[in-house]
Amino acid sequence: MKGSDDFDIARREVLLRRIGHELLLQSGDSTSRVLPVEKSGDNEYRIRFEKELTFQPDSLVSTTQRLLAQAPFTTDYVVNVLNCADASVAYGYAISKNKKDDIIACLGRKQPVACYIINIKFKPPGITTAKNRYLLRGGLFCLAVIGFIFFRPVKPRKVLPVDDQHTNMITLGTVLFDTKNRKLVIDGTTTDLTGTEARVLSIFAKSQNEIIERSRLQKEIWEDEGVIVGRSLDMFISKLRKKLEPDPNIKIVVVRGKGYKLEISA
Repeated sequence: MKGSDDFDIARREVLLRRIGHELLLQSGDSTSRVLPVEKSGDNEYRIRFEKELTFQPDSLVSTTQRLLAQAPFTTDYVVNVLNCADASVAYGYAISKNKKDDIIACLGRKQPVACYIINIKFKPPGITTAKNRYLLRGGLFCLAVIGFIFFRPVKPRKVLPVDDQHTNMITLGTVLFDTKNRKLVIDGTTTDLTGTEARVLSIFAKSQNEIIERSRLQKEIWEDEGVIVGRSLDMFISKLRKKLEPDPNIKIVVVRGKGYKLEISA
């Protein structure tokens, strides 16, 4: 099991660097470096940056949840954003496997440009894992006894869907697209989208750098809803272009005779 543990730890550290990378992009910085990730304690890491940055708490929470969901034993952790000068806590939150135990506050408040350190402490997996093994073995034994006595299968528990409020964020280059609240966050500035603009951008976001036919856009936006309107699709494309203008790396281009394409350059 040692080799597997080492691999999981290495994968976790790569994901931590990815968190730093995306925070810099969201801050409008695509050139400075994420410094080497430091292991500051048992199951505790620090992400440092070459230059000062700003961050939006909503984006930080969404980015860490999305990326750390890809690593094992990372369901419970505490994130603290520290000021470099005195290690005071500028912002912090806690994520739990049981979503109702999450502690998240002060969303929507952009933090000033400064030198920050992202400190992430994970819950030790050892005790929990061992405890779960004993519970699993004991539970299987009890189920076998009950099945033997009553001669009937035990019905599996119904798993309720988990409502994750932070899975509605899509990253488009340095732009953060909040699909649920129909908002764009560019360099810390929030721009509202109409319902139709949000539907159009959602289609583009799912097929970045791919040609989307006009007929598909019209069908998915209006025909599937049974609504016939006289408004031109070009008008909504034009409005989206203006709202995406602050990021020069994102463009909606016309592909003659075919449709449109959302181009995102590095």
